[in-house]
Amino acid sequence: MKRRSAVRNLTLAGAVFLFGRAAAALPQDEQPPYTIHSEARLVLLDVAVTNRRGVLVAGLQKKDFDVTENGQRQPITVFANDDVPVTVGILVDESLSMTPKRAEVLAAAETLIAHSNPKDEIFVLNFNETVKRGLPEGVLFSDDRPQLGAALQRGMPQGRTALNDAIIAGLEQLDMGRRDKKTLVIISDGGDNASHATRRMMLDRVEKSIATIYTIGVFSPGDPDRDLGLLKELARTSGGEAFFPDRLSAMPSICRDIAKEIRSRYTLGYVPESAMGAGLRKIHVMVTAAGHPKLSARTRNSYRYERAENQNSN
Repeated sequence: MKRRSAVRNLTLAGAVFLFGRAAAALPQDEQPPYTIHSEARLVLLDVAVTNRRGVLVAGLQKKDFDVTENGQRQPITVFANDDVPVTVGILVDESLSMTPKRAEVLAAAETLIAHSNPKDEIFVLNFNETVKRGLPEGVLFSDDRPQLGAALQRGMPQGRTALNDAIIAGLEQLDMGRRDKKTLVIISDGGDNASHATRRMMLDRVEKSIATIYTIGVFSPGDPDRDLGLLKELARTSGGEAFFPDRLSAMPSICRDIAKEIRSRYTLGYVPESAMGAGLRKIHVMVTAAGHPKLSARTRNSYRYERAENQNSN
């Protein structure tokens, strides 16, 4: 079953929540005439599968996957294994310390855009002490390559780094997107010395999001602001991957690989049990398939379940 049709079928049966968000973000032509609010929710997992050599594996079926939440097996109700459009946010560190690396960083980000699904809706956030949208005013997303290239160039290296604020802003803009799958790509040294939001506030927001986060750590030798641990944690929590290139010339290849993985990931969906209560829930995905020994599934390792507010039917 295609993921979009599966999600729409669930919506017509009642309210679908993606980690607590009502499915009002569906395109206008796919909206039901009215919504019956309920406690039903849908957890969508964005899953990368690799073999023992680390090569992405395509062509698997729903029966090859097993999902547990807090140790309890979950029936998979939504499954998709095709290349579907994604909402993608690219966060580019434009603090003063990134000045010597800027040309290579922007070239790598352009490579990511060039190898993405042509129907992806993409946005750019340039951040230093403040977070600024790269696209023109009133344009939240774009699939226009020249427009996105201009958005990358709109930043100005200066000041300190508000990474926590940028991640929260990126996740909030992802929520405005029409695509079910959400991805954030962060290019930074991982340091933060200017955010209003604390690290804990930012990580709480990541736990509540369905976004997959990829991080690319770009450091100078002896850089006092670098934070490899944070970049690794963001990727591990969300099911993405952290990259630390030893030379700037490796960045375009990394961004090409990220674009390929985004387009190759599986989507698994299940309805969680409300009886386990609110709070952080642990997720584990296993994958076994004939002819594919030692497969590994990478997805988010947890999410934060929050009860929906009771509302009257319309």
